[in-house]
Amino acid sequence: MIEAASDLPLTIAIITGSGVAAQWLAWRLRWPSIVLMMGAGLLLGPIAAVTLGHPILTPDESFGDYLRPMIALAVAIILFEGGITLNFRELRDASTAVRRMVILAFPLGWGLATLVLHFIAGLAWDLSAMIGALLTITGPTVVLPMLRQAKLPPRIASVLKWEGIVNDPIGALAAVFVFEAIHQTQLGNSWSTAALALSFGIAIGAALGFASGVALSHAFRRGWVPEPMKAPLVLAAVLVCYAVADTLASETGLVAVTVFGLVVANSRLASIEEMRRFKEGIASILVASVFVVLAASLTPAALTSLGWQHFAAVAAIILVVRPVAVFLATLGSGLNLPEVGFVGLIGPRGVVAAATAGHLSVNLLEGGREDAAVLAPLVFLAVFASVFGCGFAVAPLARWLGLSETGPDRLLIVGANPWSLGLADALKKADVPVTIADTSWRRLRAARLAGHDVYYGEVLSETADWRLEPSRFSALLAVTPNDAYNALVCIEYAPELGRSHVFQLSGFDGAVESTNLDEDPRAIAFTARGRTLIRRGRGYDGLARDWWGGWRFKSTRLTDEYSLEQCLEDAGDGADFILARRPNGSVALLGGSSKLPDAAGTVLIRFARQAGAVTPTAEPESEFDAAAESA
Repeated sequence: MIEAASDLPLTIAIITGSGVAAQWLAWRLRWPSIVLMMGAGLLLGPIAAVTLGHPILTPDESFGDYLRPMIALAVAIILFEGGITLNFRELRDASTAVRRMVILAFPLGWGLATLVLHFIAGLAWDLSAMIGALLTITGPTVVLPMLRQAKLPPRIASVLKWEGIVNDPIGALAAVFVFEAIHQTQLGNSWSTAALALSFGIAIGAALGFASGVALSHAFRRGWVPEPMKAPLVLAAVLVCYAVADTLASETGLVAVTVFGLVVANSRLASIEEMRRFKEGIASILVASVFVVLAASLTPAALTSLGWQHFAAVAAIILVVRPVAVFLATLGSGLNLPEVGFVGLIGPRGVVAAATAGHLSVNLLEGGREDAAVLAPLVFLAVFASVFGCGFAVAPLARWLGLSETGPDRLLIVGANPWSLGLADALKKADVPVTIADTSWRRLRAARLAGHDVYYGEVLSETADWRLEPSRFSALLAVTPNDAYNALVCIEYAPELGRSHVFQLSGFDGAVESTNLDEDPRAIAFTARGRTLIRRGRGYDGLARDWWGGWRFKSTRLTDEYSLEQCLEDAGDGADFILARRPNGSVALLGGSSKLPDAAGTVLIRFARQAGAVTPTAEPESEFDAAAESA
């Protein structure tokens, strides 16, 4: 057992190390990270107490009176990070189903969950309302990995994604409001006095959060803050906003930081994406630490205090309350019955719900509400059950309802031209689904006639974030004539798809003399571009010349009789191997240094010289583009 003060650095190292390790393991296993983070905390806390006779981590003893304010500040940053993702313009432009899920499904689910918790779990009305708000919201950090796992069509993926993004801060805010009402009654105030104090506290928190957001946005627009200072300043401003609001009116800090995030998200700041990514990095560490601490703080007695009625209430909320709320809210929204059923059954509760519950339960217990002891384990049970159940059911349920896109992972090709359309045709023959995106309707004509899925619009626009639905794709290929634009697209989509899954053509044609491209003044730094598709020295112009010279794409399946060596011999010198579809259906893009897979059943797609092909002189770029326009 780790003692308090003397081993505090070791305690902090174990908390952050185990939390981040759980997130990494979840990424490797493609499991929901929240399950493994909570599991790490339970292993170090109550499970170790039962098996070893004492827990490995005892946060209450290690941090003492500092534990509660530390968790409070971490939850404040998590709620701000949730608020900064909510852009009302995107919600206004979203589909009817998304708006119904926000406007109708949340209050319906909240009301029904409150009834279930009161009549089945036997909780008091006020606690039922507070927990009901937390158990109605879904978490975007949990939903997004599930969407990739199930290969859902854009409409369903958009509904689940935006429901989680929008309702996450709203549900937490509702729970905080109920908590404020409970807090006022604990102080001995009448309901009328409590309502007045609650309104006053909410007004102070909302006003301070709004003022902080407006002031920060104004300072950024006027250029009063240098770029390197923006993200750290936001973090400091969140902490100051929370502390000041809590000082002016007790327990209003969470309201203030949530409103703060909403204002910043809707202020049209040019640097909002950088701030979001910085906050996501900070929030990732805080989420990991908070979950380990909260789970480790649970005692075996707290876990065993959950009775059958609590399990029945959680099951009813997951299997009855949410499906009914979704069904009633989406009537006439355009969703068919299988889609409604899928959205109703897939509703994993997330990070904000569990973190907020752990924070509020501590405050209620300190205020004398002994029945609040069940709050944290009950919410943790619901999070565990929903995330674990949905995580393993999402793909089979989507296939059973006929909603899953079968086959290998889908690729996104940015840039419609003869070369990329030839690649798309080869991918289609190899049963690899592809979407071609371009800003020219004429350049997409050949793709539409060939039956390819197309996206007409700018992939860097805010609209593309929900219409294109990046979570559908396993990789991106930027193959426009503009190398800088390709790099910009790759950098934009790297946080969503992963930097190892965004590719662009080489910015150079012909032999590259320098082994270090950073020394070439024409080169885009490797940190500001995607991975190189094919190899260095194989750029847009060279591929265009070879295409007009008769080079074409060819798919080859390896077998026990036809090996990789034979394939390489038949391909000849100079062939460019683009992609491999493995026997299990996974797709691998082959960079210049990638090793070609040699397993039987692998399909290799290459761009190579055909019989009778010639090597033309340099093809004018304008002529190539004109051909693409008229295709």
